[in-house]
Amino acid sequence: MEVKTSLLDNMIGVGDMVLLEPLSEDSFLDNLRKRFDHNEIYTYIGSVVISMNPYRSLPIYTPDKVEEYRNRNFYELSPHIYALADEAYRSLRDQDKDQCILITGESGAGKTEASKLVMSYVAAVCGKGQEVNKVKEQLLQSNPVLEGESKTLHPNSGGKYMDIEFDFKGDPLGGVISNYLLEKSRVVKQPRGERNFHIFYQLLSGASDDTLKQLKLDRDFSKYNYLSLDSAVVNGLDDAANFRTVRNAMQIVGFMEDEVQSVLELVAAVLKLGNIEFKPESRCNGTDESRIKDKNDLKEMCELLGIEQSVLERAFSYRTVEAKMEKVSTTLNVSQAYYARDALAKNLYSRLFTWLVSRINESIKVSLWLFSKTRHKVMGVLDIYGFEIFEDNSFEQFIINYCNEKLQQIFIELTLREEQEEYVREGIEWTNIEYFNNAIICDLIENNQNGILAMLDEECLRPGTVTDETFLDKLNTICAEHQHFESRLSKNSKFLTDHSLPHNCFRIQHYAGKVLYRVEGFVDKNNDLLYRDLSQAMYKANHSLIKQLFPEGNPAKVNLKRPLTAGSQFKTSVGTLMKNLQTKNPNYIRCIKPNDKKASHIFTDSLVRHQVRYLGLMENVRVRRAGYAFRQAYEPCLERYKMLCKKTWPHWRGPAREGVEVLMADLQVPAEEFSYGRSKIFIRNPRTLFFLEERRRQCLQDLATLIQKIYRGWKCRSQFLLLKQSQIVVAAWYRRFAQQKKYQNIKSATTVVQSYTRGWQARKLLRELKYQKRCEEAVTTIAAFWHGTQMQKYFLGLKTTLPSMSPIDKNWPARPYRFLDGVHTELRRIFHLWRCKKYRGQFTEERKAVYEEKLEASEIFKDKKALYPSSVSQPFKGDYLEISKNPKYQKLNSAVDEKVLLADVVNKINRANGKGTARIFLLTKKSVVLADQKTGQVKASVPLPDVASVSVSTQSDGFFALKLKEGSASAVKGDFLLSSEHLIEIITKLHRIGVTAADREQLNIDISDEFLVQFKQDKVCVKFIQGGPKNGSGVSCKRKNNRLLEVSVPTTA
Repeated sequence: MEVKTSLLDNMIGVGDMVLLEPLSEDSFLDNLRKRFDHNEIYTYIGSVVISMNPYRSLPIYTPDKVEEYRNRNFYELSPHIYALADEAYRSLRDQDKDQCILITGESGAGKTEASKLVMSYVAAVCGKGQEVNKVKEQLLQSNPVLEGESKTLHPNSGGKYMDIEFDFKGDPLGGVISNYLLEKSRVVKQPRGERNFHIFYQLLSGASDDTLKQLKLDRDFSKYNYLSLDSAVVNGLDDAANFRTVRNAMQIVGFMEDEVQSVLELVAAVLKLGNIEFKPESRCNGTDESRIKDKNDLKEMCELLGIEQSVLERAFSYRTVEAKMEKVSTTLNVSQAYYARDALAKNLYSRLFTWLVSRINESIKVSLWLFSKTRHKVMGVLDIYGFEIFEDNSFEQFIINYCNEKLQQIFIELTLREEQEEYVREGIEWTNIEYFNNAIICDLIENNQNGILAMLDEECLRPGTVTDETFLDKLNTICAEHQHFESRLSKNSKFLTDHSLPHNCFRIQHYAGKVLYRVEGFVDKNNDLLYRDLSQAMYKANHSLIKQLFPEGNPAKVNLKRPLTAGSQFKTSVGTLMKNLQTKNPNYIRCIKPNDKKASHIFTDSLVRHQVRYLGLMENVRVRRAGYAFRQAYEPCLERYKMLCKKTWPHWRGPAREGVEVLMADLQVPAEEFSYGRSKIFIRNPRTLFFLEERRRQCLQDLATLIQKIYRGWKCRSQFLLLKQSQIVVAAWYRRFAQQKKYQNIKSATTVVQSYTRGWQARKLLRELKYQKRCEEAVTTIAAFWHGTQMQKYFLGLKTTLPSMSPIDKNWPARPYRFLDGVHTELRRIFHLWRCKKYRGQFTEERKAVYEEKLEASEIFKDKKALYPSSVSQPFKGDYLEISKNPKYQKLNSAVDEKVLLADVVNKINRANGKGTARIFLLTKKSVVLADQKTGQVKASVPLPDVASVSVSTQSDGFFALKLKEGSASAVKGDFLLSSEHLIEIITKLHRIGVTAADREQLNIDISDEFLVQFKQDKVCVKFIQGGPKNGSGVSCKRKNNRLLEVSVPTTA
């Protein structure tokens, strides 16, 4: 495809209407037709783009086209919507000016498609990156979601304004969408030949069987009262594919699966709601009450929304009115029930749409941390209703046309009036052009006191009977004198006998022409009343989304204040929109539909002429032709073009205007092509502007070449310096290496010299040490021989001087020399051990046993009992009574089966008086026997295992106590307190028997001057004290009380 270098080259007709000659309405239409026939659908009026809807696809929106118009001057290529989008985007990015693209035109003129093209172009030319691409995709995919919910065959079922926010680089960060006037009355009733919102047909056509089963729906359109069958199926419209597109778009925008399911459930609920029908039922008081005919659809709807069927059924039959502290419940007749049903359906759908917009805004909005970080640049895209003139115009067309009046007012202010005022303000010669200012029409509609919307609100809010007729009467009273208002009773109407103006209608002279409005439905649609019972029923739903849509249904937050009317809400929204648009630099796209048949290659003159008139395009051309196509303040103009003149480059020191004058004189621009204002320069012809831009582009190329040259020089110098620095580093490392090598060589040579020197020194030292060692060895040898001789003499002398063989002999010969100390001591020890062994070898077994007993007695009593030293010299005889030989004890000897180890006479101490009774004490390996001394009769026999312990004192007495184990048979009469002269021997033998017996525990011996003795059931303390008795020198025992026996032991010298 050939790339044009200017819109004037090879153009069909005139690309810019400012250049049209001669200028008339007919030539204007001829130019549009000629270009339309050759598929040139875009034409300029200065910077305004006229877009003709071709009703078919054209190959002018390819990626190559995007690149062709990217960063190009507005007038450089043939007219295209991409040129305007690029101009707006570059102004936003480079000049930091917020932009707004106003897309206006009639229904079906292609406004929505134009907004898509603008957004897709901006998305294509801005930055790339994962996050940026995600934002762009979400912004683009927000269109299919909202179109599925808001679009019908009649395009003006909703309006949309999107603010797209960009960062300093021109990359999109997010956006905010505002929706205006969803035509929700279409949910319950559609005009002939049109159908309901697309989403209903898309859901029934494109959803899977499982999804429809979950939603309790059927694919047959005819089963739903809210769906018009006239246009249910449209040629070229694939509802199933569009449904998949909407689902995919919702996923991309960020809807969760449960949110999508909730949206589909609400759409299904609206369809079910339309199938609910009512029948009258008479009450006893004569009034009619509505009842639901078939409750199956109501049941399925309640199951979808999680509402109790009885609650919603009552809300369709009764209405509760609250006033201050009173509640009044009234029944609804059939017509009121149908009104309540339709009102619920409309509110449910419109609130769902509002929620969708809010949910999309949450996904595409700028993050808070980004929002607060820097100021963002904003581009607004307005795609809103076109002007509507139908056969039957109602409330919706009235407020749609009101919005268009406001948009036309913005266009008039910013394009026509501002143009003239700026020329006058700048002191530029100007030929005044008369134009129609539609502010008077806007005032007729929106005036707070006498405006039509104000009177409609007043009529809706006043008490008494309010109908559409009373509203029309009010209009006839207040607006009768207004020059743009006509009615059957209006004084200004010239058609009093003309039946084309019915009694229930009024007519307004809009800027686009006269429109006849039928007042029927104005009051109800403005009220937009939903009974509180239905709101509260919806709030009780268990559905995740319903509670959010009907917050006023919360019983805890009942608000008796009447909600704002639809007209007031829309007026406020339009006012907000107008303020927003006035803060931005406007860019206009005027969309025109060539025919009403939506067919390609058909151009209807009358229809296009009508649109040209109400869009004010002729006035716009006249302003552009009479004035200047481009104007700019001196400072930015000089800043932009100062490189074109050597006198102004790079810095101009004087005033900016003088710099611009020098610049234009140097460029030799004809004087008639520009004028100097007070603060701006005005350029008449776009060619002049393009000439400046072309020179600037060439100059920028030269500057770029200069910059490249300087950069390359800098880069080469930097590389040279880097190489030089590298050479210095390499040289430094090499010198370091060479010095290290030299040092290593010197170090190696030094090491060799040192090793030889150390070797010589070591050998010298070795010779000295060897000599010293030989000397020492000689001395040692001599000493060894001498020591050996002396040792030999010592041993020979010791042979004759050894002491006796008695172990107690402590004598030992003296040593002759000190070096014999160790040998001397060791020989003395060995000799003593040897003679002790020899001495022990002379012992018999009996004598050895005696000495072992003596040794054991020493271990037990030495240094513990005072009696022990006196017993050392006494031999242990054992049998002191010679019991086996004495015939006196023959009977006692026969009574004892075992060998008697000890036989002696002991005294058994009596508890009562402390006196002793003589008893024969016999000790065997198994028992202790006490027998009468005179008769030899056995008094007690105690098995040794029953003896727990023996207690003795530390004194020189012979008392001892045999303590028996508790619970044993021998312990019945208690312990034995005895006295014997051979105590040491008795205790020693008892202890040895316990040590040698493997089946018994070792006997415990308690040596203490105070111990307890068990006498039958009582315990008596035996206490030993020193001090002789009053008569005699022996040991005495006295009873002090029932619990104490005191033993007095004489003091030993």
